[in-house]
Order: sequence, then C-alpha cells, then structure tokens
Amino acid sequence: MAASRASAGKWAIQIIVASAGEPIRFTELERLIQGISRRMLTLTLRNLERDGMLTRTVYPIVPPKVEYQAMLALTDWSRRQRVRGQVERALRR
Repeated sequence: MAASRASAGKWAIQIIVASAGEPIRFTELERLIQGISRRMLTLTLRNLERDGMLTRTVYPIVPPKVEYQAMLALTDWSRRQRVRGQVERALRR
C-alpha cells in the first residue's frame, strides 16, 4: 500500500505538519526539518504528492517557484488529533 508507506515514513508526518498551514517552499521545509537530507526530502515529497496527501504548485517564473501544501482533510484530521491530545492531557492533571 503506497499511501501507508508514505505516511509511515520517518519524515512524512513532519512534512505534513510543516505544510499544513500556508503553502511552503522546498528550502523552507529543508530548514524546518532538522536532519533530513535533500534527497530524502525530495523522495518523501514525491511520495506524499503521488499518494494525494500533499499538493505541489509550480509557478512559471524564473527561477522556478514550487510550493507544497498538505491536503485539507488531512490537516483537519491532524488538528483534531492535536486538540484531542491537549484535552486528554488537561483532564489528567
């Protein structure tokens, strides 16, 4: 299953979280995600785009401008999970 491989990767969740708000460029992702190589970032972005978890927008300018953004349904799910975790932690106190 391709989608499960991409979403289970070590870097995929960090990329999805980083691109969940506004569109983000490759170099910004590279700076935000500590320890990821350029090759691994490229491969993970390709897999996430292929699996429909991420959109890639290419602007026809020189130099090329490419932005990535997590799909809305996925980011909504991640926000709900984050809020759920915050509520559970607050209830345990």
